[in-house]
This record gives sequence, structure tokens and C-alpha cells, in this order.
Amino acid sequence: MNSEAISAAITRYLRRHHVLTLCAGDADNLWCANGFYVYDADIAAFDIMTPADTRHAQLMRDYPRVAGTVSDQQKNEMLIQGVQFRAEARLLQGAEAHAARDRYNARFALARRSRSPLWRLTLTELKMTDNRRSFGTCLQWQRDIADLPSR
Repeated sequence: MNSEAISAAITRYLRRHHVLTLCAGDADNLWCANGFYVYDADIAAFDIMTPADTRHAQLMRDYPRVAGTVSDQQKNEMLIQGVQFRAEARLLQGAEAHAARDRYNARFALARRSRSPLWRLTLTELKMTDNRRSFGTCLQWQRDIADLPSR
């Protein structure tokens, strides 16, 4: 997966921010949580850290299709930007988890104290609203499902 397919504006926005809202579950059991992320543009994925016993981690394990947002809190509606996403969540293990932890710890120094596992949210769809271009402007990207890594 190459980030060239994803708008440069979306990539810039996601690299500038570091907090996402994650929504996990099914129709009868939904839950949202905020968390710090590291965005990997080369594979179009967020890496997040959360203990395995949290409600959202348990839901991600049982229902790996997740959705979420990354947004600003602008008062002026003409400055609002934000990204909505869908992704496939999976718990990282082995060398992949070790490499992700190194990147995560480099971005968030306090995370070095945590032994919580890292999860990868492999993006399947992105939609960015960018009112700075003009009110209601949307940029979209969707992954070919054949490009998803196997579980």
C-alpha cells in the first residue's frame, strides 16, 4: 500500500494530529473511546495502544470492523477540518508489535512506561471534510479489499 493513492492533504492532516475517536462493536453493543495514534502513511494505518481488558479492546477483538474520527475543535466553521474512517482492527504481535511500539514510544514518551498491547487499525476508507478549501469540500479514499492483510 502506498500513500500516493491517499490525498496529500489527508496524509498531512493525519500526521499533524495525534488523537482519534474509535468506535467499536456491533448493532447491540457500541462503544467509543479516544486514544493517541501514530499514523503510518506507507500502509495507511493507525497504531494505537490500549489495555486488552478495556471495553473497546474487547469489542475490537470480537468485531474487528471499526470506525472513527480525527478532528479539530474550531469555532469558525470555515476552518473546520476532520477525517472519518473505517478500518480493520487487529492486535499486533511479535516483530510487528515491537516495531510499532518503538514508533509509538518515540512519539509518546509516557507510553514507555506502559506494557499495554498495540493494535493496528488498517484503514479501509477515509473521508476528509475540509472547509478551508470551501464549505463542505470532501476528499475520499477507499482501499481495495484485496489489499487488506490477512488476519
